Amino acid sequence: MTTPLNVLGLCGSLRQASYNMAALRAAQALAPGAGIQIDIADISDLPPYNEDVYAQGFPAPVERLRSQIRAADALLFVTPEYNYSMPGVLKNAIDWASRPPEQPFAGKPAAIMGASPGALGSARAQYHLRQTLVFLDVHPLNKPEVMIGSAHERFDAQGQLIHESTREYIGKLLAALAAWTQRLARP
Repeated sequence: MTTPLNVLGLCGSLRQASYNMAALRAAQALAPGAGIQIDIADISDLPPYNEDVYAQGFPAPVERLRSQIRAADALLFVTPEYNYSMPGVLKNAIDWASRPPEQPFAGKPAAIMGASPGALGSARAQYHLRQTLVFLDVHPLNKPEVMIGSAHERFDAQGQLIHESTREYIGKLLAALAAWTQRLARP
């Protein structure tokens, strides 16, 4: 039996009943089938990025996030779409974690997915996130893309994913992330 890949999940929504956090939890439940274990990062306690604060050193929540990213074999970003882009809390987490020295994103394989009540399922936010990840030298998986549109119809009132084909898409994404991570790890 091989050791599962350690994947860190980052959700761009802080809302308690977030469809994106529900999608991340669904991925967490499906992960063992792909040989993955997903831990979820808490970004709710990160202060707003401020260069003056950074000049004094990383706040403890930022150090925790940077350590989690560093320890992960791969990353899974799950993002809603706010005003045609990724939410400020996710961008804030990325901005804090990416500061030198030794920014921990470099070389990490990653997958992206997102949910939205709208038809496009966070497509524009995902594309903006990809641009940011490329700059950070993250290696985002190209396909499959998982954009969960009409999220209010895909999850029940308790946040359980009830849409079978969406479960299948997430499972395929996780399998592809595992294969991508192993491919990038080869010498």
